[in-house]
Amino acid sequence: MKKNLVAFLLIFVLIATGCVNTKSSVNEEKKNDGQTSASKPVIEILGSSTGESDINILRDQLVKNGFDVKLNIQPDYASFKAQQDAGNFDVALSSWTTVTGNPDYAVRSLFKTGGDYSILADDEIDKLIDEASTESAEEYTETYKQLEQRLVFDKAYIAPLYISLKAQGVNKDILNPDTVRLAKSRAIAWETIDFNDTSKRDTDPLIVQQAISTLTSLDPIKGNDGSINTLNTNMYVRLINLTDDDDITSEGSLSHNFSIADGNSEYYFLLRDDINFAKITDKNAVDSGERVGADDVIFSLNRAKDQNSVPDHRTYSLHEHIKTVEVVTDLDELNIKQAGSESTVKDALEKDLNNKISQLVADKTEANNNQGKYQVVKVTTTEPFPQVLNYLAHQSAGIVSKKQVESINTYDVESFDVNKDIPYGDQNTVTEGDKYNNTLYASGPYILSYKNDYEAIFLKNPGYQKGTDFEPKISTIKVRFIADPDSALSSLRNGEIHIFNGVPETKYNVVEDDSKLTLQRKESNGVTYLLFNTKNRDVATSDDLRKAVLYSINQEDFIEYYQGNKVKAVSTVSPLVNTGNELIADSNKVKEFLQNYNEAK
Repeated sequence: MKKNLVAFLLIFVLIATGCVNTKSSVNEEKKNDGQTSASKPVIEILGSSTGESDINILRDQLVKNGFDVKLNIQPDYASFKAQQDAGNFDVALSSWTTVTGNPDYAVRSLFKTGGDYSILADDEIDKLIDEASTESAEEYTETYKQLEQRLVFDKAYIAPLYISLKAQGVNKDILNPDTVRLAKSRAIAWETIDFNDTSKRDTDPLIVQQAISTLTSLDPIKGNDGSINTLNTNMYVRLINLTDDDDITSEGSLSHNFSIADGNSEYYFLLRDDINFAKITDKNAVDSGERVGADDVIFSLNRAKDQNSVPDHRTYSLHEHIKTVEVVTDLDELNIKQAGSESTVKDALEKDLNNKISQLVADKTEANNNQGKYQVVKVTTTEPFPQVLNYLAHQSAGIVSKKQVESINTYDVESFDVNKDIPYGDQNTVTEGDKYNNTLYASGPYILSYKNDYEAIFLKNPGYQKGTDFEPKISTIKVRFIADPDSALSSLRNGEIHIFNGVPETKYNVVEDDSKLTLQRKESNGVTYLLFNTKNRDVATSDDLRKAVLYSINQEDFIEYYQGNKVKAVSTVSPLVNTGNELIADSNKVKEFLQNYNEAK
């Protein structure tokens, strides 16, 4: 997933928070512990203006432990990322939400050499990530414990701050709260949401909010951040989904059922035949007449795992365990044992079907589930890898139209020119103005019609699971771009938006005390931490300096500020695996590591 889904919404870049106040609340006379200011190491904190509280707490903790602190505060995420890419920081205040619900996702992109967002290169960490990925939940706890030990305590590549709760405010006067889901990992699903007055489904829009208005890409493999995770999740169907509690399910997906063959390397999916791609004509959503089928799945997953399939591929490392994707046409192939069971793959695929499988077809236009004619897609992994199902539930595994994407992406990837080549999913093609030319094909319940700096308008896919529980209830979704959490909360209270996903922990009581609102909350997989620079700074070369910063952090200060609505963290794995590790602030260790650092200079 996704960075800072509390501040920016959802799941796979490092989203930072910071402050604009540059005057420390620590008294100058309390800063001096025997060192002169000139001898104190300077730590430059990179953040953005939405996290004033966190960076104030962090600054005071570092000052108290003998550091001088310099702030590099940026007004928005784009500016923050530019500063991060330029290396203008010692520590960047970062966060990560594991939107797939599995621990491999919590580390692979972030910390593996060559990962989508990794700035690390550590062979031992690489080895531990790969080892844990092939293990069962019963086995991998010890491996992730060893990973945390090296990542946090031995090398101090990161310094954890806290785990966040996930909360959203809902206008219960307008919406039926029972239809509004709050999942631990996946982005909010729009298709089940309904009004109290169901007669308004086609006349009134559902109005939601997100912080970031500049969209990375509407091509699901080219973005993994808070600007598009929720949007692409609702615009592209996947082979599989996560329940609200992170279990794997076929509900609301392209599959009736799925099965894992004995050996945990072959995964079978029985496809539905009641989903068509939507397209936009004159800013209206229309049924393209093209069914979502096996050829689209094969095309989508092959490009998802291929780093070179598109320029600026952001999610390939999530799918590197996929070896092959193919359509199954031999019915006898399904008569094999499924993992952990004496029954067959065919038995699992036929569970609760009204019409059993009588024929498998290669051509999606020949599938007719009512007549027992189905398509089955088989995914084979490079090695036994049960966590592949979690990755197939991620928005980057969304199914795109093979025909449409190939017709748009006619450029040469190696010579791609951002000034003239227009790739599928480019946000400029859906932004009102002279560049507007919406070429999206959506396989999910909604399609983006157009956007501007103020809002984005999504429309119901008229060809999506008609007559089922997952046919979208509300015809129009307005996504308002409101960056400031206080402004978003005010908009919720004023009835300008109906859902605010990301209510700050310090404002829970405001929602709970408002008679027209209800607060939904649960534990999340979101972790906030410091990421150390690994190039051209003293912190890049000195383990001692990084460890001195690490042991300056007192997580209790953050938990107290957030009124107990934060949880201690050790790494991005903490919400998913209880390793038993713990970070305890220790000023004596800080002094020891700073002394070692100064002696080595």
